[in-house]
Amino acid sequence: MTISELVRTETASPMTQPMTVSLGELHDQAGQVDDELLPCRANNPELWFAESPADVEAAKALCQDCPVRALCLDGALERREPWGVWGGQLFLQGVVIPRKRPRGRPRKNEVAA
Repeated sequence: MTISELVRTETASPMTQPMTVSLGELHDQAGQVDDELLPCRANNPELWFAESPADVEAAKALCQDCPVRALCLDGALERREPWGVWGGQLFLQGVVIPRKRPRGRPRKNEVAA
């Protein structure tokens, strides 16, 4: 499994503290946007914590047009979310991973499937 660490490159000015994003702040920002524009509220929330790689990719794709995507991703990185799709990225044990692999051993021969 490939694990990559995603670090935000935007930094606050030297006179201010780094930006911290709580779940409450994310909720407040999302409350100012119509629920129809927030994919995690307009669709089944279980999709963002799915086991199927196809469902995870679908959730990541839905996040791409979300108006609070950057805030969601920043908060998830700071909180080191244990799992799920946050801000269009998949988290596992607090680290961003590129894709979810199915359980079990890979097939030796695709035709046998």
